[in-house]
Amino acid sequence: MKNVFIRAALVVGVLSITTQSFAGNKDRTGQAGATELLINPWAQSTGVFGMNVSYVSGVEAMKTNIAGLAGVEKTDVGVSHVIYLTNSQVTVNNLAIAQKLGTIGVIGLNIMSMGFGDIQITTVDNPEGTGTFKPQFLNFELGFAKEFSNNVRAGLAATFVSEQLTSIHATGACFEAGVQYVTGKRDNFHFGITLRNVGTNMRFTGPGFSINAQAPKGNYSLTQETPTDKFQMPTYLSIGSSYDFYLDENHLKSVDDKPKHRLTVLVDFTSNSFNNDYLGGGLEYSFREMLMLRAAYRYENGIGTTTSTTMYTGLAAGVTIQKRITENGPILGLDYSFRPTAKPNNGVHVISLRLVRK
Repeated sequence: MKNVFIRAALVVGVLSITTQSFAGNKDRTGQAGATELLINPWAQSTGVFGMNVSYVSGVEAMKTNIAGLAGVEKTDVGVSHVIYLTNSQVTVNNLAIAQKLGTIGVIGLNIMSMGFGDIQITTVDNPEGTGTFKPQFLNFELGFAKEFSNNVRAGLAATFVSEQLTSIHATGACFEAGVQYVTGKRDNFHFGITLRNVGTNMRFTGPGFSINAQAPKGNYSLTQETPTDKFQMPTYLSIGSSYDFYLDENHLKSVDDKPKHRLTVLVDFTSNSFNNDYLGGGLEYSFREMLMLRAAYRYENGIGTTTSTTMYTGLAAGVTIQKRITENGPILGLDYSFRPTAKPNNGVHVISLRLVRK
């Protein structure tokens, strides 16, 4: 047990030191690239604005806190679809699978792609458009997590990022680490910390930045390339805690009996390198772990004002319905979440489908 806590302390220490190295200046708000890494495509966690870093478990953990991946008991498979800003034609599709490797740990793979619909190609000579193009944003995440004891989980992950337009592209890689700690009579106190998107710089390159121009001297043309600048990943640190209240605990005959009603209260703080910091809390009610209702509020500086730098109103809500298919079969879960946004946007809808073998 002593070694377990030493490992946990070392991971937390590394997270703290790295955060100091990457602590952003608020004057840089909005200057990060690859901001699709901030998009969470899972409905369970977005129902509380991704603030469930302390207790998230399964494939969803790969977009919230990688330590929660250690909660996979056998195999988890999940797919999700995000309608990002209704009527904008922006969508996100996500696929993930996780497999437990005995006592070694859990390995997981997450693939996320973004679609933007058809965008017109316009030029100075043809302002009405000369056709359309489709940007392609794709990222692959490979993660590993291990449960060191009944109390401590830790994990690491790497993500490969690709952004491509018609004739330009950018690639990069980033890393994340996380820890979860649980204690209490029924393991009902949770604490989590994660540092995400610490990675390489990215730069757009390609023939799209080249033009043919007349040479200053001589009757010939030269290919000139426009220089491009590097941009950094949207690094952030998230710290959260939660507590499970079992509402019918006093009516149970023994500690081995499973409560029917659970009410989880959570709080979270997120420090962003290139955005405002977040502070929020939420609630999740569960009946027999079959029906779950959740809601949360996340605050950031200037939210709801004319100087706001976020499209969100701060509210989030979601629901989960899940049930074991057969007596010894896998659990099938359906999740939905909604986050309202300021006008003229019409909110963000997320729906997920999970298959869990225990």
